[in-house]
Amino acid sequence: MEDIIIFLGIAFNLNLPLLTAWLLDHWLGDPVWLPHPVVAFGKAISFCEHRLNKGNARFLKGAVMSLVLVAGVYLLTLFLLRWAAHYSPGLLLTLQVLLIFYCLAGTTLVREVCGVFKAVDRSLEEGRKQVARIVGRDTSGLSAQEVRTAALETLAENLSDGVIAPLFWYMLLGVPGMLAYKMINTLDSMIGYRNERYRRFGCFAARLDDVANYIPARLTAFLMVAVSGRFPLLLFVGKYGSKHASPNSGYPEAALAGILDCRFGGPHNYFGEEVWKPYIGDNERPLTTEDMRIAVRINRSVEWIMVIIVVATATCMYVIPSFF
Repeated sequence: MEDIIIFLGIAFNLNLPLLTAWLLDHWLGDPVWLPHPVVAFGKAISFCEHRLNKGNARFLKGAVMSLVLVAGVYLLTLFLLRWAAHYSPGLLLTLQVLLIFYCLAGTTLVREVCGVFKAVDRSLEEGRKQVARIVGRDTSGLSAQEVRTAALETLAENLSDGVIAPLFWYMLLGVPGMLAYKMINTLDSMIGYRNERYRRFGCFAARLDDVANYIPARLTAFLMVAVSGRFPLLLFVGKYGSKHASPNSGYPEAALAGILDCRFGGPHNYFGEEVWKPYIGDNERPLTTEDMRIAVRINRSVEWIMVIIVVATATCMYVIPSFF
């Protein structure tokens, strides 16, 4: 009995930073008043890009910049954690909780998506304005169906990018790995475009993001299907997930489209340029508020399962060997 109590105590202390940060994310989301390290990441990327994205060897410059920034974030986080551990266990715990909290972005987008559905139920124009907060495309000409579709596509993609992938890298590389992943994700969102300005300079950053999200995207889709209890949908995910323009985004989107029995994809207007995204699913039915509720329940359930996986993995790796 004493060994079991010791085991549970060590396991609880080991996972306390993650559990606390996750609960804070559920409670607070991303408060606008709280400074966020991703803002600092963005400023660093912008500073370097304006000075390096010119002349010759742009691919090499972009690759070196990306690697230096990602490695820099990892090493800086590692240094801060070791410094905090040297001074006080309480300071270390506080810093860990804060950094993990910064890396999780599940609650804020769930709230935004709920807001989109409520707004579009009031008026189409209000729905267009609300969905513009979470998508990068031109929303001024979207229909009510397209507004709801855009919100659900973003919700599925963000479950992978904003929750499962950070937790996955935390499981592998701890808090420094989590922050390094956020830098990779920020690099891709800022310079990972195939336009004239970023095609060569941002190519490495885009591919690095593809690699970082390869397993998390597929894991997200699997967990979504698992919590739905409809495992035959894995065939649907396999059929449509690889058809997306992104090597990763299509998998969680396909999982949600299969669960809701709806259709995602189609033409998107990115401020004057029409981009066709392959259709995911073939049931072109109207989306409703109930679909949003189902999608949110799936998101929250997948979060729960992933946190349990991370906690169990950490416990097995660090606690159980000490008893043998």
